[in-house]
Amino acid sequence: MIRFAKAHAYGNDFLYVDRGDIKGLALPALAREMCERHTGIGADGLIIYGRTAAGATMELFNADGGRAEVSGNGVRGLAALLLLGDDRTDAAVTITTDAGPKRVTRAGAAGSRPTFRTAMGLPADVKQVTLDAAGEPVNAVVMNFGNPQCIILGPQPDDERFNRLGAILEKHSFFPDATNVEFATVEAPDAIRIRIWERGVGPTQSSGTGSCASFVAAVQFGGAARDAMVIAPGGPQRVEWRDDSVYLTGWAEVLGEGEWFRELPR
Repeated sequence: MIRFAKAHAYGNDFLYVDRGDIKGLALPALAREMCERHTGIGADGLIIYGRTAAGATMELFNADGGRAEVSGNGVRGLAALLLLGDDRTDAAVTITTDAGPKRVTRAGAAGSRPTFRTAMGLPADVKQVTLDAAGEPVNAVVMNFGNPQCIILGPQPDDERFNRLGAILEKHSFFPDATNVEFATVEAPDAIRIRIWERGVGPTQSSGTGSCASFVAAVQFGGAARDAMVIAPGGPQRVEWRDDSVYLTGWAEVLGEGEWFRELPR
């Protein structure tokens, strides 16, 4: 019997399991089983965490069982879980991820959906490239934002183009560890609309790192301001580019806790 919690930010949902409850289990298999929408609990990813004096450490597995470095929404959901019952408006935790520590500070409370501001770090290796997508040249902005990101700036694609290019670019040979893909439209200097194809998941309602990466691409190459709202299908998040970090602000909601049982490989 595995105890778990479930939380989401803008529809980007995660399962959270304490590291002490899953000793000896094969974690990629556990992620696939628990995240499956029809036969499991259902989620975009599984986060294994352990509490620390400052907050927690975490490991993230996408729904396909693949390891991921970090998720902005996943980090925020874990902060919401850790701070349940803590009424301080400025309460903060540090979450240690494979992409480094992320400082998450509560910026407001609104019922079950407190708002958090997270220092997400700075982008690396930002550049423009042209990729061959099954014979179609695609101009993209690529970078590492704690995880690999590929952003296509321009008008929003229709469903056919979104699904086709998302699947092709995710596993393009240019990205040895696969990549997250975003389609970003600068609607105004302070408003960027995105659709997200998440590595190991497919279409998602929201992405914290994807919002940050799309914002960086839009600032560098699309005329966006350094403080803007990034609007995903699940809703808008504020992103700011400061000297020390890119900051992501948005809400998270803990949906509940439960227990799950299934025979799993060890």
